[in-house]
Amino acid sequence: MSQGPRSGLAAVSSALLAMSRHLEVRDVLKTIVASARELLDAQYAALGVPDDHGGFAQFVVDGVSDAQWKAIGPLPRRHGILAAMLDEARPERLADVRKDPRFEGWPSAHPDLVDFLGLPVRDGDEVIGALFLANKRCPKPAGTCGFTEEDEELLSILAQHAAIALTNARLYERSRELTIAEERSRLAHELHDAVSQKLFSLRLTAQAAATLVDRDPARAKGELQQVAVLAAEAADELRAAVVELRPAALDEDGLVATLRTQIQVLDRAHSARVTFTTGNGFRALPAAQEEAVLRVAQEALHNALRHSGAAHVDVTVDRRGSGAVLRVTDDGGGFEPRSVRRAGRHLGLVSMRDRASGVGGTLTVESAPGKGTTIEMEVPGG
Repeated sequence: MSQGPRSGLAAVSSALLAMSRHLEVRDVLKTIVASARELLDAQYAALGVPDDHGGFAQFVVDGVSDAQWKAIGPLPRRHGILAAMLDEARPERLADVRKDPRFEGWPSAHPDLVDFLGLPVRDGDEVIGALFLANKRCPKPAGTCGFTEEDEELLSILAQHAAIALTNARLYERSRELTIAEERSRLAHELHDAVSQKLFSLRLTAQAAATLVDRDPARAKGELQQVAVLAAEAADELRAAVVELRPAALDEDGLVATLRTQIQVLDRAHSARVTFTTGNGFRALPAAQEEAVLRVAQEALHNALRHSGAAHVDVTVDRRGSGAVLRVTDDGGGFEPRSVRRAGRHLGLVSMRDRASGVGGTLTVESAPGKGTTIEMEVPGG
């Protein structure tokens, strides 16, 4: 086994325990690459999870700064050595990846990789990812690879446990999604039954009032009073249902954790990179404010991912006084807000403004053709 800074059984055990602690897929991936890079003392590590379109649903790196990653650009496609690891499901250990005939280059901002060790991550017969390291920190005689057979064996152990951790995390997220979907289905069924009954009674009562209005005005007045009662009851039923439809995760996990989870799912599901940051010391908001912030974030993300053609969408939530500010920024095509209003196409802006004002907040939109869009919502605290 390589004599890196944390070699040995204790280090391997620590890495495996770290992987098992996380239930969110993105956190599991980050832990895997960080553990692999530290254990084998490499400058860079990465793990790519393929999609069904020749690219990667997720691609997590360690050893590259956020600024470097942003400069590199879009996620890599499945080609060259990465494709070989996924398609042929075999390890790759190279003295100089740049000299391999399958090497197809990389963006100008990409760090220079030399010696290379990569393995497929397998769940049974299915290859669910590619884990690789580059630039071993050790003396390397000319033409030799710093990564050894022992390094490959260690990475193989890590990859096997990575497959288990990743599969468990996916199952957890799927079970959570199913639970939420089942709960919403139940509420929708109850809402349909309760409100439909009230509206049916209201219609019959209104019809009775209409037939009585000429020949028995006193009875017609009574029926109309009953219409008012039934309408109020229907409104109460709707109001109660809306309260129940408050996202379960918001009550359980709070605004920041709920947003982070939803954005991780969107990051996997779309070709655009979707990121989330929050300032230190963010405090919980009253329930109504948190729900409004979540709904506005969801609407803004939907617009950015479906309509803007953005390559990157960033969501931030920070404290501002006793309240908070939400900012959703994309680098997409942008639009002229006044033209959108004149054309009657609101892109959900009216709904977002209503949600903000409903909790005493404000919403501003900055956009221009070709300049991307920033939607900012500020809400007061409790």
